[in-house]
Amino acid sequence: MVTEYGSVSIWSVVVALGALTFSIRASFIYLFGRIEEVPSRLSNALRFVPPAVFAAIAVPALVAPEGTLAVVGNERLVAGVIAAAVTWYVDDVFATIAVGMGTLWILRFGF
Repeated sequence: MVTEYGSVSIWSVVVALGALTFSIRASFIYLFGRIEEVPSRLSNALRFVPPAVFAAIAVPALVAPEGTLAVVGNERLVAGVIAAAVTWYVDDVFATIAVGMGTLWILRFGF
């Protein structure tokens, strides 16, 4: 890849962003090491971080597997909806994975 930027400027940006990322994460570790009890408002807000991150990772892979929006003929979306319904009622991770993958294989390969 050819760019008009020199290698020193590119590496400077990489090192600066790495230091910034490290300092943000270290500040939370330092902050929570100094606070004896996390405020209830913050604790309630942090409960929603894992589902939000999972949704941000999973939904684009289900709705736009090729990079464009695909609803009709999208077997991943159908398998994901069925797996979500299974986990809503059963609340078992293994059952969710088994039903989701089974549905995807049936739709994709037509067993």
